Amino acid sequence: MANFSTDSDLLEYEPEIKNYGIQDFTDLHAKSKQDILRHLRINWWPRSSYYRYDITAITYTEMDDNLLTDSQFTRASVYHVLGYYIYPRLSTFSPEGDVFREKMQYYRQEYANEIDAILKDGVEYDYDSSGTITDSEKRPTHLNRLVR
Repeated sequence: MANFSTDSDLLEYEPEIKNYGIQDFTDLHAKSKQDILRHLRINWWPRSSYYRYDITAITYTEMDDNLLTDSQFTRASVYHVLGYYIYPRLSTFSPEGDVFREKMQYYRQEYANEIDAILKDGVEYDYDSSGTITDSEKRPTHLNRLVR
């Protein structure tokens, strides 16, 4: 199972990131993917699977990570890796602040904006395992319903 982002994706946003001593971020991309999948399981899957719940089976289906469109989460994954894993390692967390802490906050906010945009636009999930995503399989989170 591939990660949502790679080091080459990371270099598109921060070309100088490998100049700080860390040369390979593969393990951080994997951690970021797991965090994004957990976010989807909590905030998207329960509402999405509600519309496909089979009352006769009376079972809850678990989200299959392989049915997601990985490329939809590339930007969110890059923001997440930078904001939650790379820049916290580089920051000194001194009281007066540093450039890494500023970038960390920036990328965390960008991640929140991006994942929110994905949820509002509709997560691409191949419910019928056909290999293609139809418009009916790409649903926004709220579907014009009141969510409390």
